[in-house]
Amino acid sequence: MANQDLKTKIKTEEYFVNMGPQHPAAHGVLRLLLTIDGEIIKNVEPDLGYIHRSIEKMCERDSYQQIVHLTDRMDYLSSHINNEAVCLAVEKGLEIEVSDRVKVIRTILGELTRIASHCLWWGVMGMDLGALTTYFYAFRDREMINDIFEETCGARLTMNYNVPGGLMFDIHPNFVNRTKEFIKHFKTKIPEYDRLLTGNVIFQKRTKGVGILTKEDAISFGVTGPVARGSGFSSDVRIHHPYSAYDRVEFKEALLTEGDTFARYKVRIMEMWESMSIIEQLIDNIPEGETKTTTKAVIKLPKGEFYQRVETARGELGVYINSTGTKNPYRLKFRSPGFSNLSVLNHISKGSKIADLVATMASFDFVIPDIDR
Repeated sequence: MANQDLKTKIKTEEYFVNMGPQHPAAHGVLRLLLTIDGEIIKNVEPDLGYIHRSIEKMCERDSYQQIVHLTDRMDYLSSHINNEAVCLAVEKGLEIEVSDRVKVIRTILGELTRIASHCLWWGVMGMDLGALTTYFYAFRDREMINDIFEETCGARLTMNYNVPGGLMFDIHPNFVNRTKEFIKHFKTKIPEYDRLLTGNVIFQKRTKGVGILTKEDAISFGVTGPVARGSGFSSDVRIHHPYSAYDRVEFKEALLTEGDTFARYKVRIMEMWESMSIIEQLIDNIPEGETKTTTKAVIKLPKGEFYQRVETARGELGVYINSTGTKNPYRLKFRSPGFSNLSVLNHISKGSKIADLVATMASFDFVIPDIDR
């Protein structure tokens, strides 16, 4: 009876806590101002600007060839796909049709990029929730892809292999064999991921029913990528607006309807299987042909507006170019997936605990420079 009287006398009040910008689970310099009552979250207010570099403004002073080199500094885990997005937008403005060889190589590299990004996400998500071993398993496999990238274009993170009109140069003679070796290796590793983390009881308790995002809210907030597809929202640009060689391959869009943190986790696991399937359909059928269409040394887009969307590892990246006919864009705007996905975090986190927020954020796979450009 005394304990019951004590509980009725305890009064709680809301207070503010800063999570970041140095918090390891923030995945970069993201500051979240949390309003909490005890351990219960009442409000999440993201505070951006800690890594803002004015990339969109810098694009207005640079040529179209130079802009490509800025985009991989946004989402550095999808750098090849970011580069491709700008090149596709410029090629659309110039009405250039690249060769089938370029389209296939871009697609293969894009899917290798997606797998490498998802590997890093998987390792870090496990680490965020206390499973440090996943980090080492993920980097073991991701290094094989980075070795292929390094041999192909000389870089392991910021690729700069795409150029308006095609590729800087042709693929390395070892590219096909090394890619096939990786696929053979990685097919045995995803089941290992499942045994280590997916089926772990503690992990499932931390993720199932946590951070639920409904399909209606995903559409309303403009959420894309695996976050949206975990809520049943079909939003894969590769299917709805195919580019490069995606119209010549067959693959399934990873869709689940639960909308919780575990569903978003499962979608990315499913996507890694589909990425391998896409690569397998293309790797032995790379057409012969030129790797670069001849363009003028100084590229000038005609007057007008041009838009291109692609599917990065985190969702839809849009590139909007407003041209006045000069060698520089009058205005350039990136529609980054992370920025739109971040907007829903407060909505789905209210009423949960701080530990649940860590799990939810891990399932969103934020790359902060993609949000704070």
